[in-house]
Formats: sequence, structure tokens, C-alpha cells
Amino acid sequence: MSEREQIRKRAQILREQIEKHNYHYHVLDDPLITDSEFDKLLRELIAIEEKYPELKTADSPTQRVGGKPLASFDTAIHKIPMLGLDNAFTKDELFDFDRRVRWGLNQESIDYVAELKIDGLAVSLQYENGVFVRGATRGDGYQGEDITQNLKTIPAVPLRLSKPLTIEVRGEVYMPRQAFIRLNEEREKKSLPPFANPRNAAAGSVRQLDPAVAAARPLSIFIYALGANSLEEVNTHLEALTLLKELNFKVNPHYRLCCGINEVWEYCRSWLEGKRFDLDYEIDGLVVKVNSFSGQQRLGVTGRSPRWAIAFKFPAEEAVTEVQKVEVNVGRTGALTPVAHLRPVRLAGSIIKRVSLHNEDFLKEKDVLIGDKVVIHKAGDIIPEVVRVLKDERQGNEIKFEMPTSCPACNAAVRRLPGEAAWRCLNPRCPAQAVERIVHFASRKAMDIEGLGPAVAEQLFKAGLVSDVADLYFLELDPLLKLERIATKSATNLLQAIEKSKSNPLHRLLYGLGIRFVGEKAARLLAEHFGSLEKLISANQKSLTAVEEIGPKIAASIVSFFRLDGSRQVLKKLKKAGVNLKQERRQKSSQPLIGKTFVLTGTLEQFSRQEAKKIIEEKGGRVTGSVSRRTDYLVVGQNPGKKLEEAHKLEVSILTESELLALLDRS
Repeated sequence: MSEREQIRKRAQILREQIEKHNYHYHVLDDPLITDSEFDKLLRELIAIEEKYPELKTADSPTQRVGGKPLASFDTAIHKIPMLGLDNAFTKDELFDFDRRVRWGLNQESIDYVAELKIDGLAVSLQYENGVFVRGATRGDGYQGEDITQNLKTIPAVPLRLSKPLTIEVRGEVYMPRQAFIRLNEEREKKSLPPFANPRNAAAGSVRQLDPAVAAARPLSIFIYALGANSLEEVNTHLEALTLLKELNFKVNPHYRLCCGINEVWEYCRSWLEGKRFDLDYEIDGLVVKVNSFSGQQRLGVTGRSPRWAIAFKFPAEEAVTEVQKVEVNVGRTGALTPVAHLRPVRLAGSIIKRVSLHNEDFLKEKDVLIGDKVVIHKAGDIIPEVVRVLKDERQGNEIKFEMPTSCPACNAAVRRLPGEAAWRCLNPRCPAQAVERIVHFASRKAMDIEGLGPAVAEQLFKAGLVSDVADLYFLELDPLLKLERIATKSATNLLQAIEKSKSNPLHRLLYGLGIRFVGEKAARLLAEHFGSLEKLISANQKSLTAVEEIGPKIAASIVSFFRLDGSRQVLKKLKKAGVNLKQERRQKSSQPLIGKTFVLTGTLEQFSRQEAKKIIEEKGGRVTGSVSRRTDYLVVGQNPGKKLEEAHKLEVSILTESELLALLDRS
């Protein structure tokens, strides 16, 4: 064996040894060697690869750190959407979910897998022939940010799998509690602001443009599901978790196969009783999933979440604080929102200083006075809100807050329109509304213009550089540099982010325009239905309400918005700037029979009943053994049995074999 071949072989042995010890330390929590011994192996490999760069491989452990800082993140499209989950906050809501699943699958009892809901950042990892090639954030569920280099720095992310598979997996990046405490202690020593909670620390770390920053943060990951894959031997979620462990992924050990919803509830209840606080990572509930993949497929998804899974959330943590003052914010639609400034209090991992009081009716209902002691919690563990006032602790010097009779931003008249809870500023040129419209337009779920937050938006507006959202696309470097606290680098980054946003799909622009009642889902439905802004603008109320889930109220709001001269001027400028005004229409589902139930009777000529069942299920339909009111079609072959009589009684549609073939061909 030549010297070069010996060196190549030694490098390969070192890679295998380092990955093995890395897996035992970070995944199994069972180190086989000391840290100094591990460092010695890594240093030897680094030395070989520096001397012989041609021996360096993409999956080498030395490639975890050292990527160059990026100017911005590329967009990553999810082949299978990373949808969110519906929530259940009570036992009754959990059992309601089970009733829906049993009805949808026409089964008496369902096998579920219940697992911990890690409070971190959801990510997707892509492997080709066993090698890690791409990692992305969840983003809006359909597209996220490519954070491959940062994910490579996490020791628990395998760069090469134990099998040469081409698969996608889904996981949650998190920061352990003790590591979070140590990180904040270090930041305070350096006079840096501490992170509010482990989730924010983890999310902020993996979204750093410099991978070296992410590498210095104590991050880990739990892989919880398969994404896009072509594995035929995996038929259940439990089997998927077993495979993930075999591939050397770090899988959370606290999951359970539950036979029926009662077992699910017992497992959820066991975590309600406090043992979650013994974990070294944050969880905010449990996720309950139908175990069978065929069951998941038959149940399908809604626009935003799967029907086969739900998040059981823990009761919200509460805290007591004091209302120090109330001020009114003006939103992008002119709504006046009273906001309570609180004595700062820690709640569910973050410091709360303000809480929305929503509107005048909420103020009266809760009877909130300035100086009151109030109980607050986080609704859905996210948004702080007032639960109740501690009236017994009033001292008599509390002050009642009155809603203003004029806009606090522009002094224009305000009105409370019939049927609405909010008072609104009716001045279309109100500066506060203009700034909020810009902030909304730049927000992550809209045009996602990084670096354009409330402070920068206000600066741009006050300096006269922008008066509406379209003006953003005509900004230039020199005027930006004249603004306070905006240096060359931040100004350049902002202009690059604005330029990048031009290529966003139409649904993001629609949502960003802030049309009243048009949320993310409605914007996507409209963009995909009409395909272009031009067609949407020319649509009348009748054609708008023909779009699934678009009702008269949304339709009327859209028509009114596009009739405004101001709106038309903005759209004209957006077109001139080269902003994308079209949307690619999604391909029709590969499962056109989803939601349809079939029953087979008699002998089929073209294929066996088992083959027919397989084809129907591949198209998204389901096949049951008996006719009921839930049956959509009875497929009749030669010598049908009593099922045909039952179908006639229940007025179920009858298909001959040739009609079934025609239906399958059409689909």
C-alpha cells in the first residue's frame, strides 16, 4: 500500500471514529472517550485535510465549522408543506379530535403515538445517498430559509447516515436549559442583552448569517418525523421513529404507542403533573398523531394543519403584575388599540412589559383600571393577555382609562362603526397607519424584508423617503446613509433584502398589502385561483365568492380596496419596480379521490379486488367492507352480493367496473 493510500485510509478511519464518538456523546449521552481524546482525533484529521485538501469530503466532521458568512439566506421550497398543528387545551378538546378521526376512518378505536412537543425551531433536513445536503427553517410552511451551514454546526445532526438513503426528515432545534443559563451568564459578563428564553436563543442562533456564531452556541436537535421519502417498508409513525434511530438521528425517548384516546389522555396527564420540569429542555405540550400512515393519508390535511395530528397544550402559566399606564396604538387599518404598560414580570420564559387590552368593550368587560393588579397568561403560550383583575387588592387610587375622541397620531376624528368593537381613525393619510402598513408589508409572513422593523419604518417615513409600501422599491443608498444609526452595511443589507422580496409569490404580496379581512390563507387561495394580480383586480364580488372559503365580507373588502385611487397608485408603482405580480398555480393533487369511500362487490374482470383497492387508495380514496350512509360509491362486478341491495336502499352511487376505470382515468 502506497503512503498516499495509507493517509487516505487513515483519514477515513478518523472520520468514522469521530462520527461514532460524536453520536455516542451528543445523541446517546454515553461518551466512550474523554474530551481531550476526542479533540486529539479531530486535530489529526484537520492536519491531514489541510496537508491533502483533495482528501476533504463534504461529510467530514471538520466541515461542521468554518463556512463563510452569508449576505442573506436563500429560499428553500418544501416538497411536502411543513404545516402547523391545531391545538387542544382540554381533555374534551382532545376527545373531540379523536371523535373526528374515528368518524373519518370509520373505526371504533385508533392507535396513536403521543410524543413531547419540543419548544424550539422546526427545521427540515435533506439527505441524498445518506449525505446531508440541505437544511431549512419551516418559514411559512411552504418555503423557508436555507440554513444548511448553520445546521452542520450542530453536533447531533449527522452529516452521513448509517444507510445511503435519500430522504427528508423533520426536527426541532433547541437549546438545553442549563446551556441556556450558562450562555446568558456569559452574555451578561460581556454586557450583552440576555436571551428571553431558550426558544428565542435557539431560533436566533440558527438564523445567524455567520455559521461561526451558530457553532459557538450550545444547540441540539430532536428528529421527530419523516418528510419526503420513497420508503415502502415504513407504514407507521412508530416504524418511522425506529428507522430514524437506526439512521443515527437523535429521537426524543419520551413517546408512547397508545391504543385509543383513553391511553393518550393518561399519558398526557402524566406530563401535566410536573415531571416536565425535570427535563433539561423546554416542552409546551404533547403531539398526538395517528400511527398508521395509510390512516394519515386518508384523513388528509386542511389548509393549515393535518387532520391526523393535534397538539395538546399545557395550561398557560400565570403571573401577577400591575398596570402602570395605558396608551393607544394606531394600527394599519386605523383601529385604536389600548395597550397596558405593566410592571415587568417573567412569564413562560420571557419578560412581559406590555399587553393588549384590545378595545373599549374588553376594557369594560375586564374592568381594568390604571394601578390595578392583574393576572396575565400567554394565550396559546404565545401572546400575553389579561385574565382577570384582582379587585380585592384595589387601594382606591386607581384611575379609569377613557378611549380618546381623536386619533393620538394625527388628531383626526375617530368613529366606532356599526357592528365593530374598535374605534377607528378615518384619516387615510394618518402617519401611524402608514408606518404600520410598511411594517406589516415587510413582516416575515408577507414580503419578509429583513431589517425593516418598526424603528426603521418610522425613520423612513419621517424622513420622507417612503410614503407607502411601493416607495420601498425606489430607495437608494445615499439617502439611507443620512439616517441616524444606519451605516453602510445595514443600508446595503436592507436594499438587498428589498430587492430579494421582488421575486416573492403573489400570495405574499397580497397579504402584505393589508387588505382588510384578507389573511395569509385567503391571500394564498386568491393568488392560486386567479394566478395574477391583474385578474384579481378585475374580479367582481360574484367571481370572488366563487373561490373556496372566500365569503361576501372578504369579497366586498377586496373590491373596495382595488377601487381606491391610493391602492391603484401603489400597485402601479409596484409593477414599475418589477415586483412579481403572478403566482404559479399548484398542480392538481396526486390524490384526487381523497375523502371518497368505496365498497367493492362481485368479481372484477380487469383486476382483483385487492388490486382495485390498492389503486383507489393510491388515488386518495378509501375502501371499506360494508355499505353505509358514508359510502360514496359501490363498485359492482359479476355476481354481486347483498351489498347491491343495501346500496339501492341507501341511494349510494353505483359504478360498473368500466365506470370505475373511467373515473380512475379522469383522476
